[in-house]
Amino acid sequence: ETVAQHTFALLFFLLEHLNYYDRYVKEGRYADDHMFTHFESVFHDLSGMTWGIIGLGAIGRRVAELACAFGCHVIYYSTSGRNHCSDFEEVELDTLLSASDIVSIHAPLTEATEGLIDRSAIQKMKKSAILINVGRGPIIVEHDLYDALVNDEIAGAGLDVLTKEPMDPENPLLKIQDSGKLIITPHIAWASHESRTRVIDITASHIKEFLASR
Repeated sequence: ETVAQHTFALLFFLLEHLNYYDRYVKEGRYADDHMFTHFESVFHDLSGMTWGIIGLGAIGRRVAELACAFGCHVIYYSTSGRNHCSDFEEVELDTLLSASDIVSIHAPLTEATEGLIDRSAIQKMKKSAILINVGRGPIIVEHDLYDALVNDEIAGAGLDVLTKEPMDPENPLLKIQDSGKLIITPHIAWASHESRTRVIDITASHIKEFLASR
């Protein structure tokens, strides 16, 4: 639940240009405006968009369910070739990349997924697309993503995972200071208070079961 929630937090921050509108108000520009609504940074309804999910495990499926609730058409690509679900449309990766308005990654790091989203993959995406990664950092080739963002090849990216964590100070993505184009959070998608409490409770129960069995 927590990772799915954070997926949407990253998406809405980028989709609705919240960084821009927050700055517009806090800089005092709204107080000086003559209109009650400011239309400068255009955003669009999530309803009706195509959401492509890479990795339809438990988290990917939960994101798919929530995306459907928002009115999205959900398609998915199974990186393992083992996860299939008749509730959503399964497609090849190239189809997913070219058709999706939002691409979110929920896959584990394997030989099949490492470097999966590289320059050639990104170039298949719409220029208006948003890329979200809450799976594993090395699934995206970060230098290629940097080039794509600075050259406006895609609209934006939201990352909670990176190739090296904590972040490498030489990571090219640090050069992008425009939060309307890139938002990075420090591997917190899983880390709500409730989630961490559940982890502790589950660990404690496993220890109790182990001790009881001795």
